[in-house]
Amino acid sequence: MHIWMNLLVVLQMVAAIVMIGLVLVQHGKGADMGASFGSGASGSLFGATGSASFLSRTTAVCATVFFLATLGLAFMSNSVSRAQPADTGSVLEKAAPAVPQIPTAVQVPASGASN
Repeated sequence: MHIWMNLLVVLQMVAAIVMIGLVLVQHGKGADMGASFGSGASGSLFGATGSASFLSRTTAVCATVFFLATLGLAFMSNSVSRAQPADTGSVLEKAAPAVPQIPTAVQVPASGASN
């Protein structure tokens, strides 16, 4: 069970990092205005409009993988917590651990005192 949870955590982290990178690579809707005035951004690797559809679809796939990994982790976490006995009650209701008593000094009568 723990191997599956670890794999889901790794999958979720990879999907999150790839999704962050894809979002940072995409250009916004206002960037098309700059390309029309000779910015040179229209000559990209995927063509003028090809990168937008490829990057947006890949981002959607990564978001779906991230969402499914999150749901899987939530389901597994809930099933693991049900398998373990629940610790009910308040912390204040539990008995405090016994504190060891320090022995007090023993009073010895002074020798040579009046008898």
